Amino acid sequence: MRNTLAIILAGGAGSRLSPLTDDRAKPAVPFGGKYRIIDFTLTNCLHSGLRRILVLTQYKSHSLQKHLRDGWSIFNPELGEFITTVPPQMRKGEQWYSGTADAIYQNLWLVSRSDADYIIVLSGDHIYRMDYAPMVEQHRLKGADLTIACMEVPVEEASAFGVLDINQDKRIIAFAEKPQNPSTVPGNPGRSLTSMGVYVFTTDVLIAALEKDTRNLNSSNDFGHDIIPKMIEQDNVYAHHFGAQDGRVSQDAYWRDVGTIDSFYQANMDLLQPVPPIDLYQREWAIRTYEQQLPPARTVSSINGREVVFVNSIIANGAIISNASVYNSILSSNVRVNDHATIANSILFDGVQVGPGSQLKNCIIDKHVIIPAGTEIGINPAEDAQRFMVSEQGIVIVPQRYQF
Repeated sequence: MRNTLAIILAGGAGSRLSPLTDDRAKPAVPFGGKYRIIDFTLTNCLHSGLRRILVLTQYKSHSLQKHLRDGWSIFNPELGEFITTVPPQMRKGEQWYSGTADAIYQNLWLVSRSDADYIIVLSGDHIYRMDYAPMVEQHRLKGADLTIACMEVPVEEASAFGVLDINQDKRIIAFAEKPQNPSTVPGNPGRSLTSMGVYVFTTDVLIAALEKDTRNLNSSNDFGHDIIPKMIEQDNVYAHHFGAQDGRVSQDAYWRDVGTIDSFYQANMDLLQPVPPIDLYQREWAIRTYEQQLPPARTVSSINGREVVFVNSIIANGAIISNASVYNSILSSNVRVNDHATIANSILFDGVQVGPGSQLKNCIIDKHVIIPAGTEIGINPAEDAQRFMVSEQGIVIVPQRYQF
């Protein structure tokens, strides 16, 4: 993997995750009580043996850059290892990144000077665990110009993805980006083969494809809409089935695009299933993140008062539950839940304080919100809609530092 350069696309605005992305980039949104979304892609790189990583940032990137500095300054530049954030530098014109392909095109000087034989292009906003080494090896053995990681999804969900058709040799013979009528897997009309947004390119082929694309004035400069369909016509493009090879990661084959409030909420709730569909507990594939130096979490029950009830939930370091009840929820660092409050089916980010007697249900509370005593959120839909954003599935989102 030393001859492979990883490029992580982390500049998207993530507008469908608003208000969680109003003040931070989508890859920097907290997840699972202690992580940031980008930690999953970076962890995959780390355990896959990728030691040269460029993170292309753009939108409200301060929080993301701070997280990478504090949690991911782990490689040795003396050995040619690095994780480097690359903001738009306008080396190819006076514009911001206009698409996924354009983001890399504007940084071709970094690609060229890397002397890498292969470029693996990744998204910084997906939740999954994957060993990239078998995919790169397949790419090399096939003599491929491009290899796309893919997975099967129900056909009714496939319109949200790029959909592939392959032959018996795994060569991709057709590709459609978010088609209205997706093709299906031969012999299985209920399933479609879709792209995960994980690409391995042979470097010189990628450079040629990007330079050709930028000369097309009608191009949207996007991999799915422009680069991939044209490469399928003229280059060797293959599919790599996610979960088909073990590598070093246990094959839970879980992948989620947490691009909406409801998908983000559900991916968090997946962690609370009796057997979670994604394994965060494989010791040789630990998800790395920045860890504050905090005291252990604890519960507090008064001798003559109400007992703490803590059921099927996740609680991070520094959190305190005092004479309160927590059901099926995720509490991040430094959360404080005070006397007689009840939290159910909710996600609380760092530093949230819940006042005595408050009732929270089906909500996401962003960082550093102080909830007054007796407040109800997620109980009365009409009142919630007047104050907060409510998702299609009824999840109430309280923005960062909201003042009651």
